[in-house]
Amino acid sequence: MLDQLRTARPLRKAWPRRRAPISLAASLTVLALLAGCAGTTPSQGGASTADSAATQRGIPEQYSDWFDWSPEPDISGQDWDSINRARELAEQGHTADAIKRLEPLMARHIPPAFHEAAKYHEAGEGIEPDPTEAARLYGKAIETPSSIRGQASLNLAELYLEGDGLERNELLAFHLLNQAIDEGVERAEPVLADLLAEGGKEVGPDPERARALYERAAEGDDPRALLALAEGYSPGGWLEESPQRSTEFAKRYEQVLEARARDGDSGAMQSLAGLYAEDGLLGDQPDRRREWLVRAADAGDEDALGQAGRALMETDPQRGIALLEEAAERGDVDAMTQLGQRLIDPDQQPTHRQQAEAWLDRAIEAGSVDAMVTLGAALLEQAQRQATLTMPGLSNNPDARSSAPLPGTAMATSSDVTRGIALLERAAEQDDSLALAHLGDLYLADELIPSQPYMAVDYLARAHELGHPWATQQLGAAYLEGRGVNTDPQRARELLEQAADQGQSGARRLLGEAYLAGEAVPFHPSRGEALLKEAASAGDTTATTLLGEAYLTGPLEEDPEQGRRLLERAAGEGDAYAMVVLGRAYREGQGVGKDLDAASRWLERAQQAGHASADEAMVGVNRERGAQGNIRSLIAAAEEGHPGAMADLGRAFLSGEGLERDAAQARDWLDRAARAGHTGAKAELGELLLESDTERGMALLQQAADAGHAGARLTLGSAYLQGEHVSADPEQGLAYLRPAAESGNPHAARLLGEAYLNGNGVEADPNQAEEWLNQAAKSGDTTSEVSLGRVLLLGENGMPQDVERGETLLKDAADSGHAGAQAALGRAYLRGEGVTVDSRRGADYLLQAAQQGHSSARLALAEAYLSANGLENANREQALLWLDEVLEGDSDMALETLHELISDDIASLD
Repeated sequence: MLDQLRTARPLRKAWPRRRAPISLAASLTVLALLAGCAGTTPSQGGASTADSAATQRGIPEQYSDWFDWSPEPDISGQDWDSINRARELAEQGHTADAIKRLEPLMARHIPPAFHEAAKYHEAGEGIEPDPTEAARLYGKAIETPSSIRGQASLNLAELYLEGDGLERNELLAFHLLNQAIDEGVERAEPVLADLLAEGGKEVGPDPERARALYERAAEGDDPRALLALAEGYSPGGWLEESPQRSTEFAKRYEQVLEARARDGDSGAMQSLAGLYAEDGLLGDQPDRRREWLVRAADAGDEDALGQAGRALMETDPQRGIALLEEAAERGDVDAMTQLGQRLIDPDQQPTHRQQAEAWLDRAIEAGSVDAMVTLGAALLEQAQRQATLTMPGLSNNPDARSSAPLPGTAMATSSDVTRGIALLERAAEQDDSLALAHLGDLYLADELIPSQPYMAVDYLARAHELGHPWATQQLGAAYLEGRGVNTDPQRARELLEQAADQGQSGARRLLGEAYLAGEAVPFHPSRGEALLKEAASAGDTTATTLLGEAYLTGPLEEDPEQGRRLLERAAGEGDAYAMVVLGRAYREGQGVGKDLDAASRWLERAQQAGHASADEAMVGVNRERGAQGNIRSLIAAAEEGHPGAMADLGRAFLSGEGLERDAAQARDWLDRAARAGHTGAKAELGELLLESDTERGMALLQQAADAGHAGARLTLGSAYLQGEHVSADPEQGLAYLRPAAESGNPHAARLLGEAYLNGNGVEADPNQAEEWLNQAAKSGDTTSEVSLGRVLLLGENGMPQDVERGETLLKDAADSGHAGAQAALGRAYLRGEGVTVDSRRGADYLLQAAQQGHSSARLALAEAYLSANGLENANREQALLWLDEVLEGDSDMALETLHELISDDIASLD
């Protein structure tokens, strides 16, 4: 009978182990103080060494009767019969009658009667549970020593540790557990060990005694003790780490659970499933975990229904949903939330938005913050997908999701956005970190609603403080970009590295990208490469694209094959930006062989994926084809509106390259390109219009010059300097020409030199003339060589004569085929101007110049011929016609005859 009374109280489930909140701040000194003195702490063996009165041990006086010694009451057999009859009534559901049966005994202060009544009030079977009344009755049961004092002390201690319905009191629980152990109640040992393992607010830790108590209980295969020891020896546990011992106790715990599970204990089945969880003591064993959860659900354990449903989602989703629905119908709020999450998930085909919202709404009504976040985020995501569908330009972001609408869902409306935000804000008010992170993302994006960076950063900072890694990543990005906060690279690095350590691949990508850019943070290519590799390995497709692009086009050390492979992998995973990068690379021949066909294929795929920049890149390919002579491609690019292609087509019509010359078409396409903002087209069209529409021509040239077009600046400079098509304004002309000349433009330098040489619009200045002409000549401008060579040879225009250099400059230009240099040298040698007379050499140069159509050389030859034949007064036009026939006929004999005829007489001619 005594054994029956000791075990009559319903056993609490010991799996998973339930432990009260603990604090490592407590100390052994506090424990000793609360117990009265250091020597009152119970020994490792389990029995307390305290032998003094309760009040001497620091126990409040009102509880002293629970621990003091007094004679045991005299309990008769009739009293035990009444107690057993009360138990029978309680088992039959007549708890109130059972308590009435016990009342006379309690009036006589019979401890087992108090104990029995206390159990009924604690369990709440047949009556409302009343922990406060149960505690009072347990206290009465232990005021007087009896056979049930130890068990009642244990029951009362557990009530004080649970703190459910009465104030938690660790100190009283500690003394009550010691008393239960002194009374021989072995079940009290693991309970006291729970309290001592890591200590609490009122009782300090005593891990050694806790270990000893657990080990004694474990000898009898107490599941609570086995689990506690397995946890204690595991990494981060309260004992010295020992994986071997942890596994040993976990396997013994497993055996105890399996035995109870075979007997139908669903709680044991659930605890077994916990052992096989990802963070379980026996490691991640999904098949075994799923098996025990399903068995617990099949055994009727309502708590296991939802867990089993979630576990079955990967292997048997149909049954998993069925179990979740059953659990949800039974009122399992977590199951409602999980079911809603599954049914609304856009990655699942098909989605069931209406049904999902119904379950999530029920969970929200029940107060589920997770359901608020799930539905709020889903509504915003659906709205974002719809926005992407209607505004394809959003897909220009490499991180942008597919623009395809959700199958089986209605189009999102503004009401979805409003409700989504409201749900997230409700969750945020309860400090839900994911809701705060979503709101931060929303107010930074500037997509569904206008961005509010300062508000976004506030949400993200709160979520970061609550430990959400995605929020930490976003906050780091905000500090990196200076959005909502001042740019702070050091703080950005700290946050992004923290998020990366928490498993956020996006944080690694952002850091890696920043190190490669070298703008917000110092340029560190090897660090950037390592971070992008980590992010790509974690499945971040955008990181794969960025890494491939860096290998292909820089700044990483060139590795074209690796770059191409990574980009193709990212493109295969649907990254449209990777397709664009490949298309551009093949178009430009960057890291891969130039292949316009391959470029077209990749860009067509990018267009189909909706990437905004793909269209522009494709036009660039067509323009390239046009440059290679494929006029159809050039026309296609121009008709697509590409300014460069329109300008190229206008030039093609102007030059007649690839199609028939058409000045009107040329002007039309150049005009369209100019109106589209193409600077080169403005310059070329402006020059074309100078004769027919001077005002617009000058305006276009001005626009091109303001945009930095060198040709337009030269044309305007020359016009203002010489007063062509516009009133002369030498100062303005010099203002256009001088910067171009100073930057090394030889044409500008020549115009400046000639202006200073001839005093054309400016005061003549031989020094500046020589400086600018010399600069142009050194840059390879042959006309400048001729101009400078002529004045140096003759010492004209105030420039000191330098025959040797002048002759060298003219010879170089003449040898390169410049007709003016040939004519100048020819006259110089024939007349002996600055050089020794050499008629034959002079005639040679004149003939070369005349053959190129140089007018003064032709005239000189014709006059020499007439003079040599005594026909000075003959018709010069006839002589020129004869000369043309000779030169155009290209007769070596005729040319030689002409040469011999005139070489001796030509020197006397002007």
